Amino acid sequence: MKIITKNSELKEFCIQAANSKYITIDTEFLRERTYFSKLCLIQLATPGDEKDSAVLVDNLANDLDLSPIYELFKNENVVKVFHAARQDLEIFYLDSGIFPYPLFDTQIAAMVCGFGDQVAYETLVKQVAKQTLDKSSRFTDWSRRPLTEAQKKYAIADVTHLRVIYEFLSQRLEKTGRLKWVEEEIKILISPETYDFDPKNSWRRIKTRSNSRRFLGIVAALAEFRENFAQTKNIPRNRVIKDDALLELASNKPKNFDDLSKSRLLLREARKGEMASGLLNAIKIGVNIPDSELPEKVEKSDKNIVNSALADLLRVLLKSCSENAGVASKLIASASDLDSLAAGNRNLAALQGWRLEVFGKFALDLCNGKIGLSVEGSKVTTIQLSQTS
Repeated sequence: MKIITKNSELKEFCIQAANSKYITIDTEFLRERTYFSKLCLIQLATPGDEKDSAVLVDNLANDLDLSPIYELFKNENVVKVFHAARQDLEIFYLDSGIFPYPLFDTQIAAMVCGFGDQVAYETLVKQVAKQTLDKSSRFTDWSRRPLTEAQKKYAIADVTHLRVIYEFLSQRLEKTGRLKWVEEEIKILISPETYDFDPKNSWRRIKTRSNSRRFLGIVAALAEFRENFAQTKNIPRNRVIKDDALLELASNKPKNFDDLSKSRLLLREARKGEMASGLLNAIKIGVNIPDSELPEKVEKSDKNIVNSALADLLRVLLKSCSENAGVASKLIASASDLDSLAAGNRNLAALQGWRLEVFGKFALDLCNGKIGLSVEGSKVTTIQLSQTS
């Protein structure tokens, strides 16, 4: 296999790849100790079995310029094929502001084609490409050089087998007329809103039992500081302060370093210096937010009280619809979607587009008492209920 370490080599490969119908792409990166992913290797493969049709791009070598890859991303005559693309796309988007287009994600396609929920690449390699993968290098340090032969073999397999998988899935989607279903999901993946996260909204990720607006205001201020500090220092947010410690500070509202040192859950690094000063300042900001600007507490209304019995029926219906359509159930609707439906919410993705045809229209009829569920042998079916005036 060829390892690209020079700008001229990368440019030449991308020029040749521009004449291909598609290119398969994968990355290896590290993120355990950083906020942002550290890109360590890019794998590329074009159709065919030629020796140089699959390459490893060592982006850590010689300050390699990735602009030829980004130019290829913009070439609409070449389909860019990934498996479980989200993290790869985030890396490329944050580096270049560019999304590969057109894009094909084999994990999404496999879910539409009935291979199950969030099907793993290894599973598709076995079931479609009829090959096995050596996963021994999966959790190695990809930033270390030189790469071992085992690492190289592992990395290149992530794009060579992907060619077979892509061709199989794309043909099946064409045959079943479901390519547009995949394209609907791809739109979310290549939307900037998917990756542009506002630190001011980071508090919404934190689970809290209190609906006190003042408490939520302090939580919001602390969460915003944590997100900004983690991004600036490029460290994981939990290395700044974990959720449970953040909630403890929001509750106790320490005013100085001495108060802060009495925290039961706070990490040692957060009790002094720049981090401690930032936490105390965030608490002060949260305490002094005007009442009119405090986060809104979640009001529980009758409409938001879940009908648990109806939610259970919707789960049975979803499984039935999923099996009938040969589509992974999680791609159609999540557990929270079903609870929202049972609570009366109708502004859901499960009630739009192809999901409406596969599941949504039946779910609405079930919620409205127009249909019921019956068992025929080993299958669950719907039955029309007579409407009495």
